[in-house]
Amino acid sequence: MSYAGSDVAWDWKRMTLYRATDAADTMNCVSMLIAAYCEHVGVDPETLRGYLQLSQQHNRADGPEDHDRAQLAGLLNEAAPAGSDEIGAVRAMFDRGQRQAEAAQHPEDHPEVLFTMACLHGLRARLCDDLSSLDQFPPEVAAMARRVAECLEVPEPATT
Repeated sequence: MSYAGSDVAWDWKRMTLYRATDAADTMNCVSMLIAAYCEHVGVDPETLRGYLQLSQQHNRADGPEDHDRAQLAGLLNEAAPAGSDEIGAVRAMFDRGQRQAEAAQHPEDHPEVLFTMACLHGLRARLCDDLSSLDQFPPEVAAMARRVAECLEVPEPATT
């Protein structure tokens, strides 16, 4: 979020992907540490493989796949890509993208989304000391974000 709203907004794609892949690598390290512990305490190897959801593992080096492009097409309300007319992963991801796009059009129907948006925007506004930036959001998000930002305000010490 901070890259999109700053003077380096032109660089948001690169920086967002850097941060997202850094987070993915960190979570992978955490997962492997927990897996090592499970292995250490005797969790059955097949059970551990199931816990690790190895069938969902994909290599970033391969780049986006058909199901990723299908989900994006659904999110952007574009035509379904080739192969999505069949029942399968590509169709499922296209449909998922469409559902996510529809839900995003009506965040007021999802209080958890509004709350998350408010927390993120309130935190950013407080960190940047720019509460006026909250004026650009829908009123219900802006009001909650202001409350979040106010909670994060460090009180000034009392003077005598």
